[in-house]
Amino acid sequence: MGGALLTQRGSQRAKRLEIELVRDHEEVREARSLRRTCYAELNRDARQFTTALNRHLHVMRERGVKEANSDALEEAKNAHRDRYSEAQMIAPEEVLRSASVVNQALNKVYGQVKRLERGAPEPGETMETAAQAQHEVWEMLRTMRTAMRHDLGVTHDD
Repeated sequence: MGGALLTQRGSQRAKRLEIELVRDHEEVREARSLRRTCYAELNRDARQFTTALNRHLHVMRERGVKEANSDALEEAKNAHRDRYSEAQMIAPEEVLRSASVVNQALNKVYGQVKRLERGAPEPGETMETAAQAQHEVWEMLRTMRTAMRHDLGVTHDD
């Protein structure tokens, strides 16, 4: 009788451990899925913000400030801000460091563009320096994307 009770308890304990392992595995999968979605959207929105800055600068140079579509630039900026805010709550430090570098660079270029629009650039700020700073964001985006892919297990260190 005692042996049967011990066997039953052992079986129940094993079943409980198995359920906990499955639950833990599901939580890990859900967290990875959430990060994957966040990363894809952050990558997309950061690239779109960079592209919107580039277009805006081109129009400002070629047709003047009045012809530049500030609404499109603002939409891209706001979408990026929302994705970056989400990433701040989800991403591990390695990813967040590179996302922060991208965010700061984009906001710096955005600030330059807005000052140029107003005709009040800071010393040394020109359309050319803003365009160069915008162009440099692409390498930062590659670094961020690599960190995100590494976190998701898509790429591995060799």
